Amino acid sequence: MDRTELTELIIKLADTDGVSGCEDSIAEVCADIMKKYSNNVRIKNGNVLADFGTPSDKKPHVLIDAHLDRVGLIATSVTEDGFIKADCIGGLDRRLFPAQRVIIHSMSGNIRGVICTLPPHLKSGSTVMEKDQIYIDPMMDKDRARELFSPGDFISFDSPCTELNGGRISGAALDDRCGIAAIIKAVDDLGGNYDELPYTFTVMFSSQEELGERGACVGAFEVDPDISVAVDVSFALSKGENPSKCGEMAKGCMIGIAPSLSRRLSKGFISCAEKNDIPFQYEVMNGSTGTNADRFSVNRCGSEAVTLSIPLRYMHTPAEVIDVTDVESTAALITAFLREGE
Repeated sequence: MDRTELTELIIKLADTDGVSGCEDSIAEVCADIMKKYSNNVRIKNGNVLADFGTPSDKKPHVLIDAHLDRVGLIATSVTEDGFIKADCIGGLDRRLFPAQRVIIHSMSGNIRGVICTLPPHLKSGSTVMEKDQIYIDPMMDKDRARELFSPGDFISFDSPCTELNGGRISGAALDDRCGIAAIIKAVDDLGGNYDELPYTFTVMFSSQEELGERGACVGAFEVDPDISVAVDVSFALSKGENPSKCGEMAKGCMIGIAPSLSRRLSKGFISCAEKNDIPFQYEVMNGSTGTNADRFSVNRCGSEAVTLSIPLRYMHTPAEVIDVTDVESTAALITAFLREGE
C-alpha cells in the first residue's frame, strides 16, 4: 500500500459515520476491507474481529486494536420552536460548538443542520456554551422537525477530511480512524503467509471507546490474548502546549511507557523500531493511559499491553490533524514486530 492508497484509505474511514453507540456503518466498511486478508471476519457486540494464523499453543496470540467510534452528539428533544436539543457523546470541546455544521442521523436519513449561536452584535461577553445550551437548527418548523427527528438520534460534525500542506490531513474523525488505517496497512504489508510468523494474531476494531472502552472490554474477553497492542492517537505539539506532554508530528509513532503497561513490551517495540530504523517517540504516562490498553491489561487473568499512538493536533474537534508519515511509521512498526517477534 503506497502513500496515495494510504491517504485515500484514511479519508474513506474518517468520513464514514460512526458516533459512539452507532458504529454500524464504519464496522461494515472495516469488515469488508478485512475480508480481503482474513477468512474469519465477523462483527460481534459492535466490534470487528479478524483472525490470522492457525491457532497454536506454541505461539503467543496477539491482539491488535484500534477503536471504531468517534465523538459526537445525541438528540434529547425537539423544542416548541423546532430546534433540536442535544447533549455530548464523549469529551467534546464546547468552545468550538457555535455555528458548527452537523449531520443528524435520523430514521428518515441523514439531515444537515447548524448548531445555534447568537451573532456577536447581539451578545454581551464571551462564554463557553453549557451542555444544556446546545441547540441545533434543522431549518424547519416544529411539526416537520418532530416528524423527522426523535430523541436518541445520533449527530456528527459535518466536517469531511481535507488534505493540507506537507502530507497532512484534517477532519473530524481521525481519532481513531487513522489507527485503523495503520493496522490495515500493516496487515497489507505482511503479504500473507501468516503461519510463518512467530505469533498468531487477531485484529480488532472496537466500539464505544469514547464511552469508557466498552468494546475493548468485551472483545478482549473473547479473544483472550497473551499480548495486546492498542493503536490510538495522542497529543501532537501545537501552539501553547507543553512539549513534555506532547509528541511531534512527522517524528514517528509514540511508544507508550507507563506503570499500567508492560515494560517488557514497551522495550521490545523500542528495540524493534531501532533495529529497523523506524522513527519513533516516547510517550511517558504516570498511571493509566486513557486508551483500550487499560482494559486489555486487566482482561481475564491479564494481558501484557502496550500503546502505539499517532500524534494528532486539535483532538476531539471538527478539525483534527495528522501527518500521514506517522501512520506509515506506526504500520511499519506493527509489521516488523509481527514478523520478527521479541
